[in-house]
Amino acid sequence: MDWDKLRIFHAVADAGSLTHAGDVLHLSQSAVSRQIRALEESLDTTLFHRHARGLILTEQGELLFDATRAMSKRLETAAARIRDSEDEVFGELRVTTTTGFGTLWLAPRLPALYAKYPDLKIDLMLEERVLDLPMREADVAIRMKEPSQADLIRKRLMSVNMRLYATPEYLAARGTPQELEDLKRHRLVCQNVHAAQVSANLTLVQQLMSYDIPSTLTVNNYFGVLQAVLNHLGIGVLPNYVTEDFTNLVRVLPDVESNEVPVFLAYPEELRHSKRVAAFRDFVIEEIFAHRKRQREGREE
Repeated sequence: MDWDKLRIFHAVADAGSLTHAGDVLHLSQSAVSRQIRALEESLDTTLFHRHARGLILTEQGELLFDATRAMSKRLETAAARIRDSEDEVFGELRVTTTTGFGTLWLAPRLPALYAKYPDLKIDLMLEERVLDLPMREADVAIRMKEPSQADLIRKRLMSVNMRLYATPEYLAARGTPQELEDLKRHRLVCQNVHAAQVSANLTLVQQLMSYDIPSTLTVNNYFGVLQAVLNHLGIGVLPNYVTEDFTNLVRVLPDVESNEVPVFLAYPEELRHSKRVAAFRDFVIEEIFAHRKRQREGREE
């Protein structure tokens, strides 16, 4: 099978348009169209349904696109490994983690990584969906539970707990609860029980909701919860790692917290020798050690 035609087919299937694929490939629309027709003739099948708004893959086209997509990811992996044979750390690194951890913990610390490796290009993908690392949807993942996918190198980084926090201004206006029953007189800000989240947080939120709190605000990530709390909207359920960067927050009901939530870093086995991955992994570990040291020093003061 002609590799060049497969490359053109993949671009068309990905773009859904002959014109857009031609722009990516630096070919004319007619040249792209000829290559697609030649590929269809060689396979004796139709790969696209053609209509006024663009192209839609046929069932046979979907099968071929699955194959070219897998090929593309394998080629990306090979190219990454070739680049990683160099001594310097450079190039793109795709990192995925949750919106809360990525915005509140990781992103504020990235200037230190860029200062050390200025030629690194990080693509930070923040979402609750677990991306498929073996299929190269991302190079590295930081997740709030141990990854279950096979062929991954994983390292437990730390544990976090979900706790209750509010601003001094909110507590001055509404009073400080002394026991869980007092939450009935406050607004609770937390993740929705139906949102994707770790089970430890879900259990804590369900426990708090059992007290028939009349006013709540639910958000689908911790960044939103934090913004509401910082604007004095209520008492928020937040991971304890936010307190280092937002020292004005007051912990409410200190005896109330979730079970420990493990935080794991994972990457595919085939990237074991990647210098970009190693640089990112070591940076995160160093930041966590520094975080723990600051916590110990704070408790000793």
